[in-house]
Amino acid sequence: MTTERTAAARPTIDATLVRRLVETQFPQFAAQPLQLLDPAGSDHVIYRLGEELSVRLPRHIGAVGQAGKEYEWLPRLAPHLPLTVPVPVGVGRPDFGYPWPWAVSRWVDGDVATAETLADSPDAAVELAEFLSALQRFEPETIPNQDMSESLAGQSLIARDPSTRAAIAEVDGVFDAVAMTELWDAAISAPEWDGPPAWFHGDFHTGNLLTVDGRLSAVIDFGGLGIGDPACDLMIAFTLMSSRSRAVFRAVLGVNDATWARGRGWALTTALSAYTHYATVDPRVAAQTTRQIAEALIG
Repeated sequence: MTTERTAAARPTIDATLVRRLVETQFPQFAAQPLQLLDPAGSDHVIYRLGEELSVRLPRHIGAVGQAGKEYEWLPRLAPHLPLTVPVPVGVGRPDFGYPWPWAVSRWVDGDVATAETLADSPDAAVELAEFLSALQRFEPETIPNQDMSESLAGQSLIARDPSTRAAIAEVDGVFDAVAMTELWDAAISAPEWDGPPAWFHGDFHTGNLLTVDGRLSAVIDFGGLGIGDPACDLMIAFTLMSSRSRAVFRAVLGVNDATWARGRGWALTTALSAYTHYATVDPRVAAQTTRQIAEALIG
């Protein structure tokens, strides 16, 4: 049984552990070679399994539950979306000292999208708007029950108010604290979402977009998938796009002023969180989040 002490720690994950988990729970894939994907992100350790599969294991308790959510919903969503998504093959059980569920999914080829290649692309802006439109329109055959609905509930913007204001104060002098405070005040005071509950990705940034031959090809990592206010997904307009392509994206998606204000707030709060946690140790994160904050301030 997993104890609170075990669950609170970051378990050691290496190729030996992953091999044992695969061999015992997915023996049909036991002969496939394993290759560590590095860097894999802050939430999961990822191994490529042969040519067609990947193994994703949560690094920390905050990522627990993603495997089951993706296994439940991605096979249903995939046929309705215009970009490829990684359909799970199965969910593994805790074992060999590893405390949480983990996943085997179909491998999706591609390079991580970058602002350097796509920021000024109106075609990419249109494709992303069309992807979000399709996601928001999704109507499952089975309505989520209460337990499912709880796992699909997104965090409200106002819940991030204390941490966001603390982060603004922390980076004052690096960024314009007055401008950030004005943006944040406008975001949390904007009218709330008044449309029907809509599906959202929940972590829609460049690191979760893949390209092939310079064109968008796939969206990955649906651990934040939920139903509610889709404004959180507007962060992609500030992580990836320039002012010009952002205007195309907003027009195609049909975003009103209140939702756009909340989207700017999501872009700011997520960028500040990443910057204050990782910028001093990861120059890549520092550069990405600095750009995101600057673009959010532009609007």
